[in-house]
Amino acid sequence: MPDTYRHRGQRRALVAELRRSGLVRDEPVLAALGAVPRHLFFEPAFEAHAYQDKAFPIGEGQTISQPSTVGFQTQLLGLRPGERVLEIGTGSGYQYAVLCQLGVRVQSIEFNPVLFERAQRRLSALGLPTAGLHLGDGSLGWPAAAPYDAILVTAGAPAPPPALLRQLRVGGRLVVPVGPEATPGGAPQQLLRLTRESEKGFAREAFGEYRFVPLRGEAGHV
Repeated sequence: MPDTYRHRGQRRALVAELRRSGLVRDEPVLAALGAVPRHLFFEPAFEAHAYQDKAFPIGEGQTISQPSTVGFQTQLLGLRPGERVLEIGTGSGYQYAVLCQLGVRVQSIEFNPVLFERAQRRLSALGLPTAGLHLGDGSLGWPAAAPYDAILVTAGAPAPPPALLRQLRVGGRLVVPVGPEATPGGAPQQLLRLTRESEKGFAREAFGEYRFVPLRGEAGHV
């Protein structure tokens, strides 16, 4: 088993920093961030960066989001234990592990086969369930387990993917960064929360500008 006890002091310090910042206020989300050993989602050579509040490359042109972004996006979902959640973009598996700590039932889709296999190994080694991990086009969602109480997109999309909107239950929440593909000096993306109010009606809220790696797939950036 991996050593989950290392860096406990750094995890506590990170959570305290996030709490002071006021960006992440939900105590269950903060507890989940404090429980997940983020260093185990880094290559050993880069472990020293694990508890800094910054994004970091994980290979294949992808990144692990900074903890404040993970916490804020998760907070926007307003999750309750037992809810059905779909994550688009497994990446390193860190966000998936945080969601598992919150007691929700997670399906997660990764587009890149190399990252998918790495995430499977890491999450399995941590004793977390991996039956919900899928390799495929996340922009199309995962209809087999729909409808979802919440959907989290961890990559920037040109628009909210229609398939994901269809897979939300009434009352469900979709959190997605929307805008052009992020480039150095280019326009940022807007972080949106869309709440399904009826069969065809969605409330739309914006929560600031971010820069995410692009969502790949049929309804993402090609």
